[in-house]
Amino acid sequence: MNSLSAPIAAPDVRYYQQALDRQAQLTKPPGSLGLLEDCAVRLAAMQRREQPRLEKVHVSVFAADHGIAEEGVSAFPQVVTMEMVKNFAAGGAAVNVLARHIAAHFEVVDVGLLQALDLPNIISHRAGAGTANFKRTAAMNDAQLTIAFAAGHAAVERALVNEADLFIGGEMGIANTTSASALAAASLRIPAAEMTGAGTGLNAGQIECKAGIIDAALQYHQAALHSPLAILKNLGGFEIAALTSAYIRAAQRGLPVLVDGFISSVAALLAVAVNPGCADWFFYGHCSAEKGHARVLQALNARPLLNLDMRLGEGSGAVLAVPLLQMACRLHNEMATFTQAQVSTH
Repeated sequence: MNSLSAPIAAPDVRYYQQALDRQAQLTKPPGSLGLLEDCAVRLAAMQRREQPRLEKVHVSVFAADHGIAEEGVSAFPQVVTMEMVKNFAAGGAAVNVLARHIAAHFEVVDVGLLQALDLPNIISHRAGAGTANFKRTAAMNDAQLTIAFAAGHAAVERALVNEADLFIGGEMGIANTTSASALAAASLRIPAAEMTGAGTGLNAGQIECKAGIIDAALQYHQAALHSPLAILKNLGGFEIAALTSAYIRAAQRGLPVLVDGFISSVAALLAVAVNPGCADWFFYGHCSAEKGHARVLQALNARPLLNLDMRLGEGSGAVLAVPLLQMACRLHNEMATFTQAQVSTH
């Protein structure tokens, strides 16, 4: 766990200023490309390049089961986690379709399914057979948390071996919006009701019940929720811990990150709490329709690229936003300057 607090170098301010200067010379009114300009400038600073690029994208989907599912907090049975992991491995999920479209390297990592799957397309880095029910006990122990962190760390190292320009983390786990809502409520010290949404499709009464279960769990663990790592250990899940570690490791290694929706953003929130320097390395793909995501984004001072009322998870919203970052790079690199185009500025 000590590696989580290792220092993170800031993006290069010289390339940032150089990119800003170029943006001021391009044939457009200043600021007219909005957030795309900011993305290109930030990527230039992160990559220490005059011409930022996003040619190779690495997508790691972390999957795990959750003991809190036994409280009836999901509209789907727990077996769906395993069935969806098989679907990922076969290439049939939404994130698979999107990843193929952008020619991303895709992998799925079993961080803690109830049962291990012996399939060649699944990377096994198991912290256990699902977390414990955090309404009644800690979701995981220290050893399991360490393994989950190692899974995220290893995924980033694989991305770097593949010479990735961008890292995207996704997640799968029935009941993981319950865990994420609890983590966000504990981290931001706000009532669970403000962070609890429909998840897999709950109705209003079921959402109220889900929030009550989270509040009861937060009360049970109150004395132990004294640090980001303690919050993760007590409230889960394995895949969220893996995402948290992956985001920190990517920043430590100078690899830009594109964060997905609610659950992934909660992992980003925890990552920033553990190691604040990683915040400079994050982009945010979209604002999820899941209740609580806007509040988490606000806490992160994040500006998401898209708002399409999505709430699927899997990393899908982030992958969908990749072409926007790619176009931001192309605009920055390929537009003519006023001088080149012989366009008057006065």
